[in-house]
Amino acid sequence: MSDNRLSFKEMCAEYDVTPRTLRYYEYIELLQPDREGRSRYYGPRECARMTLILRGRKYGFSLEDIRQWLLIYENEGNEIQMRAFVDVADKQIVELNQQKQQLDEAIDALTEMRDQTAKSLK
Repeated sequence: MSDNRLSFKEMCAEYDVTPRTLRYYEYIELLQPDREGRSRYYGPRECARMTLILRGRKYGFSLEDIRQWLLIYENEGNEIQMRAFVDVADKQIVELNQQKQQLDEAIDALTEMRDQTAKSLK
């Protein structure tokens, strides 16, 4: 094994994901590790892809959005990928702002209910 590859177990530890998650990402073709017998090894390309996958998940993108974005990059190059990302990111920002507003409303309502309940206990 070359020094710049991670084993399956090392990949899970490095990116703090479960074996099930890593296998699933491979199953849906987000990752394509090198195989030697039953062992899987992840090189720099797969590590970069994993970083992008996790970043996309953190920002709330679906795995399908991430998969499409990675396919665009592989097939059409960086500029088209960036344009596609900007379009998807714009939509995601709207979605996240709506979720934030809903969370703020829920927090306000719960705080008010809590305060009323606490007041009635006095």
